[in-house]
Amino acid sequence: MSSAVIGLIGIGALLLLFLFRMPVAFAMAFVGVAGFAYLAHPGAALGTLARDIFEQFSSYPLSVIPMFILMGSFAFASGISKRLYETAYTWVGHLRGGLTMATVLACSGFAAICGSTAATAATMGKVALPEMKRYNYNDMLATGTVAAAGTLGILIPPSTVFIVYGLLTEESIGKLFVAGILPGILLSLFFVLTVFLICLRNPSFGPPGPPTSWRKKLRASTGIIETVILFALAIGGLFLGWFSPTQAGAIGAIGALIIGLARRELTWRGFFEATKDGLRTSCMVIFIITGATIFGHFMAISRIPFMLVDWIEGLPLPSMGIIGVIVLIFFVGGFFMDSMALIVLLIPIIFPLLTTLGTDLIWFGVIIVLVAEMGVITPPVGVNVFVIKGIAPEIPIETIFRGIFPFLIALILCTGILMVLPQIATYLPSFASY
Repeated sequence: MSSAVIGLIGIGALLLLFLFRMPVAFAMAFVGVAGFAYLAHPGAALGTLARDIFEQFSSYPLSVIPMFILMGSFAFASGISKRLYETAYTWVGHLRGGLTMATVLACSGFAAICGSTAATAATMGKVALPEMKRYNYNDMLATGTVAAAGTLGILIPPSTVFIVYGLLTEESIGKLFVAGILPGILLSLFFVLTVFLICLRNPSFGPPGPPTSWRKKLRASTGIIETVILFALAIGGLFLGWFSPTQAGAIGAIGALIIGLARRELTWRGFFEATKDGLRTSCMVIFIITGATIFGHFMAISRIPFMLVDWIEGLPLPSMGIIGVIVLIFFVGGFFMDSMALIVLLIPIIFPLLTTLGTDLIWFGVIIVLVAEMGVITPPVGVNVFVIKGIAPEIPIETIFRGIFPFLIALILCTGILMVLPQIATYLPSFASY
């Protein structure tokens, strides 16, 4: 058999292992080593495995990942997420669908101090779902909103996906972070509009809550001060060139820790749990990067990536049409593979083609993050959907998947607007110093 056929068999085996729920990182590493051993030599495969593991786990640039993840973990343990939700609910809870709108707004705020979709969905789900159940919100609307709004965690900075993309393309992580701000605000507004339209069509889905006075609204607004301080400290310092990405993440984590201590909400148990969760999530991300690197070496000697690039280059399409095909490949791939693994796997393959086309890599990074957001809520992988299922086990998984589709349309529309108006993503980075 040719190397390309072996490569296709490897891809099929990888998808099969995903269906059997084998951890993504281990599945990619296993198939990568086995395929490399078959096409090259077992000794060479084991040598590649050892080298890739050592290089990834000793990489200083990757240290930015645990810093920002730890920042989000400490922020949750300090009660910041709960105060964000209470602030948003006080302002919009009296509207029809107000609780779900508040969830979107709170997710937007928490995304500014947390770089993970799953963490954002899990954190806000624990706060918002019991409230929506108490007010008899429709299960499909409630769970779909939390799963979809959780995706803002990787668009609004800081973002672990932007970090990994920046490392792979050697683009400024600071500029990538800043590039996600305006698209993140736009997508948040799209999600709020989606909730409004759903409740306009089905008023019983989101009963309005009790009205609140302006005095109470203004008093509740103090709940966002901590988030603004952390965001300004970490992302603002990065934007102005005061800190490197790793330093910005570390300073943000210390800031979240100080807030928790000052409010006396961060107990010793909460501190240890937050640290453990941050460490577990960081190890998961770095393991995925390592597994994808090993699998990528197998793909390289199978020649499939080069054949794919040649096929794309040969399409009788303008450059934007070729970009559209690449985005479609990422979209379809997101059905079957973790978004982080997909980006680590495909970006090195298409990077030379993007350079040849003269693509703005900052703008393309935002587009890819938007497509990655679609992957975390679409079946069969849909990580955020399974996170919500874990929080609300009594709700059928089909109900949650049905609930995300209106928000998927909003994501597609937002991506289309960014394709037509790239300035939305590139305007702020033009002022960034780092």
